[in-house]
Amino acid sequence: MPRESMEYDVVIVGGGPAGLAAAIRLKQLAAEQGHEVSVCLLEKGSEVGAHILSGAVIDPVALNELMPDWKGKDASIRTPVTDDRFLWLTQSSSIRFPNFTMPALMSNHGNPLASDTLRHDFH
Repeated sequence: MPRESMEYDVVIVGGGPAGLAAAIRLKQLAAEQGHEVSVCLLEKGSEVGAHILSGAVIDPVALNELMPDWKGKDASIRTPVTDDRFLWLTQSSSIRFPNFTMPALMSNHGNPLASDTLRHDFH
């Protein structure tokens, strides 16, 4: 029985943030050079992003570089962080740490929140 095959210039394994970013950037670079490149993205989940659990706070630096117009797209990245709280959880209560005691990378003020529906917005 003959096997079916498809040829691609690039095959990326994994439809998570890194795989998607790689595919997008390859297509962008090819377009800038006036070339067409065929990219295949293989994902073991039922759909791209299927393994993303709930949501995230996004540091938009890389997203701004990869897709400068992302804010204009109909994406689920709209709500900025307005307050950071760091808590030590016990069985019956919590103790809040002052924000100034936390490393700067833990400050998410102004960064956008992404919901679990983000994976559907960039299809």
